[in-house]
Amino acid sequence: MRLHYKLIIFISVLILCISSVFELVSQEMLQKNAKHEKGLKALAISQAVANMPEIRTAFLKENPSVTIQPIVEKIRKKVGAEFIVVGNRNEIRYSHPNSMLIGKRMVGGDNEKVFKGKEIISESTGTLGPSLRGKSPIINNQGDVIGVVSVGYLIKDIEEEANKFHKKLLFNSLIILVIGISAAFLISFNIKKSIFGLEPKEIGRMYQEKHAILESIHEGIIAIDENCEITVVNENAHKVLSIPNNIKLRGLKIEDILHNSHLKKVVETGEAIYDLEFLINEKMVIINCVPISGVDGNIVGAVTSFREKSELNKVLNELSQIKAYSEGLRAQSHEYSNKLHTILGLMQLESYQEAIELISKESNITQNIIQFIMEEISDPVIAGLLMGKISLANELKVDFMLDHNSSFADVPKEVNREDLITIIGNLLNNAFDAVLDSNKPEKKVSLFLTDIGQDLIIEIDDNGNGIPEKLVEDIFLYGVTTKKKYKNSGIGLHLVQRLLHKLNGQITFHSNENGGTTFIVAIPKQQKENNIIYEKEFNRSINS
Repeated sequence: MRLHYKLIIFISVLILCISSVFELVSQEMLQKNAKHEKGLKALAISQAVANMPEIRTAFLKENPSVTIQPIVEKIRKKVGAEFIVVGNRNEIRYSHPNSMLIGKRMVGGDNEKVFKGKEIISESTGTLGPSLRGKSPIINNQGDVIGVVSVGYLIKDIEEEANKFHKKLLFNSLIILVIGISAAFLISFNIKKSIFGLEPKEIGRMYQEKHAILESIHEGIIAIDENCEITVVNENAHKVLSIPNNIKLRGLKIEDILHNSHLKKVVETGEAIYDLEFLINEKMVIINCVPISGVDGNIVGAVTSFREKSELNKVLNELSQIKAYSEGLRAQSHEYSNKLHTILGLMQLESYQEAIELISKESNITQNIIQFIMEEISDPVIAGLLMGKISLANELKVDFMLDHNSSFADVPKEVNREDLITIIGNLLNNAFDAVLDSNKPEKKVSLFLTDIGQDLIIEIDDNGNGIPEKLVEDIFLYGVTTKKKYKNSGIGLHLVQRLLHKLNGQITFHSNENGGTTFIVAIPKQQKENNIIYEKEFNRSINS
């Protein structure tokens, strides 16, 4: 059974049970209160009649009932009592609603205490039936009890009167019951709407799934409510904030944990913030803040995700490698497409000798390059990168030369190939861009690789315009670039320096005789075990 049906049934049954118990209790209380009030009223009337001088004087007469009966009947009719009976010490009646019973003995047997001078309220059965009575003694001037006054109301009349009130109360209870059941429907469907029609088991499973998802995400996640109090925080957020997991952040104000976190602004304005650089504990992070909308569309909170910028740079490394491969394949495809079109044209012009010479030339060049790379560059990934860069240079009309004295066969397995590709690829791309930006007729780039000795040496020369003096000290900082016309520049050299710190390597540069720049990279073949320590120290220095 679905939750909202359970709520309707539970609330309705609860209201019905409460109403039933209330009915039983109220009925009993109404009868008790009615009897209590009637008893006090009967006693008060009996006291008033017993204290009347006319009644006491009439007891001295030969026939007291002649005086007492008219007086008592007049009072009885005014107060609505069922009977007012006046009797003497022998319980002989001097008054009664039924005049035929005057002179006869009183019925009920409850006058003993009254003749002792006490006023009582009793319930007994008389000639008119079960009744509630108020009895008072009649005392003469000498203080002797000379008679009794009994004022009574029939039990059935009292119960009928109580039932009238009970019927009104029952009607009101039914109205309350209907209102309660209606409220149960409203509450049930409102809860259903608030929880998006989910069942408790589904909510529990979603909570577990949400917890697992939050912990599996590499980004730090923090969510706040409309009062800017933290409601959700995952383990990675604790790591970035350098706060132990045993310290509970839930319920704290976001400003107490993250100053100027922009989450409060997002809650107030409802506008999301994307890809904002933010400094947390000397760590540069990229944050995104998104508002949380409630069922009614109002902003009920916000959530932020943040990740260290250094981790994003790892992704950029991989993307740069993919880009290098794709550019190489595209350039090679484009180059060979042009040559095939040239050969096709020569064949159509019946210039067979020229076509044969062109094929032989290209075949020799390609064969020589492939043979050299296969002999001197043992790693197929690095060799593939160089082949792609040669094709790219041909397409860009750049004279790219791989020094024939190069040798890169002894590359230890400890040196990460992806890191090497990123370093060589970014430096070559920068060299190509540098010569293309220059106004020199010849665009020259050379690459020298050697594994002789204890280090891997990479040397790249270009004849571009060189690095301006004002950028020399900051050229490796993130975003610093000489290529103003290119978007997303100023990343390559920063990544290269990061990776070299990871590999315990070094990079230097200087102006060469052609007016361009020479970059020299040295990477130790024997890698230390504390690369991770170097990496963290470097990230801290960069972020600060």
